[in-house]
Amino acid sequence: MKLALRGGDRIRNEGFAAWPIHDEREARGIQQVLESGNWGGYPCPNELARELGQRFAAAHGAGYGVAVTNGTVSLELALQAAGIGPGDEVLVPAYTWEGTAAAVLFSGAAPVFVDVDPESYCLDPRLIEEAIGPRTRAIIPVHLGFRFADMDAIMEIAERRGLFVLEDCAHAHGGQWRGRGAGSIGHAGSFSFQTSKLMTAGEGGMVTTNDIDLADQVIRLANCGRPPRRETKPGPTALGHNYRMTEFQAAILLAQLERLEEQTLRREEMTRRLEAGLAGVSGISLLARDPRITRQASYHYVFKFLPEAFPGVTRNAFVAALKAEGIPCDGRFYEAVYLSSLFEFAAGRYPAWEAGRREFSCPVAVRAGYEESVWLPHQIFLGTVRDVDNLIAAIVKVIDNIGELVDYDDERIRIQGMSRAQRALLESKPPY
Repeated sequence: MKLALRGGDRIRNEGFAAWPIHDEREARGIQQVLESGNWGGYPCPNELARELGQRFAAAHGAGYGVAVTNGTVSLELALQAAGIGPGDEVLVPAYTWEGTAAAVLFSGAAPVFVDVDPESYCLDPRLIEEAIGPRTRAIIPVHLGFRFADMDAIMEIAERRGLFVLEDCAHAHGGQWRGRGAGSIGHAGSFSFQTSKLMTAGEGGMVTTNDIDLADQVIRLANCGRPPRRETKPGPTALGHNYRMTEFQAAILLAQLERLEEQTLRREEMTRRLEAGLAGVSGISLLARDPRITRQASYHYVFKFLPEAFPGVTRNAFVAALKAEGIPCDGRFYEAVYLSSLFEFAAGRYPAWEAGRREFSCPVAVRAGYEESVWLPHQIFLGTVRDVDNLIAAIVKVIDNIGELVDYDDERIRIQGMSRAQRALLESKPPY
């Protein structure tokens, strides 16, 4: 069967489930806010934002939730509330969205990149100890795609070394580790409600914590330095920003929260069907399931294309062929952050980055970002069994006809948008 990329028939000609999903609950909430005239984020948190914080935190087993404008801000505020700033270093995984490390810079601290575990693409706890220096104050484990960082190992190290742990849960709404909700295991958690996320109001963020004083300080920092409406005790003064969530956003997210559990379980059912269908398919590898993940949150389903199995065929060519079959997917969804074009300017604008700059070597992150990872969006798994079976059929078809992709000219896909550092890395072809 000829690949669609080479002129053959596509496996799928219709779309998948639309995202975001909404119904009369979102419409009713927005209308009620509109008619109330109480639209903004002040007083902070406002009524619906306060309710959202309480309900979201409870759903994840945390004591407190503070709703803010977006997920990068929630990371930044949690770090600042913990007293992390100029002169400090924060360990972050080398394979994640640039915003994780950017939040460290925005706080005045310097990110230190640590490679990821090849079995999960999450922060590798075996590499943490050697990355800790005299200025290290915090760790940001990212629960990536549909896997958790090893929170048992990370918390053991953090408690022994006196480090603040901020879980980046932008992909983990509804997920659980040993029965504990994402964002409730570390000292704080950060969630994003950007359009593509598992809950969305277009934009938005949340800080979760079991520390009421930390929660109060997040509110101060998000509310132009003003104290919380029902402050527990006087806290440190703060020159804050206006990072408040509006009542329109909170109304939408309260409705989104009502269907989160059902959607989480549906995605888990469908991703297990995908794994069963791909078992034994040569040339690809599935990320290992950790039994400590007691509820899987699947922002994207991620698997590996193994280029060594197909000489002359790149991951980008495989992704292009899969897209041509009608399957939404991505390859360079994330990259090795320290090689990102977004970080080429950091030295000039952020002295902490230049002052504490190190040479990083994170081969697993490099391989994941530029050669190996394939990302499938979560809405595929909110549809029907037929949707997943079409996905399986498309992957198998491309693998069975992989010879058609040998020396496929994907130079435009591979080079477009790459930074100078990435091009230099590719030209040097380091060993893995």
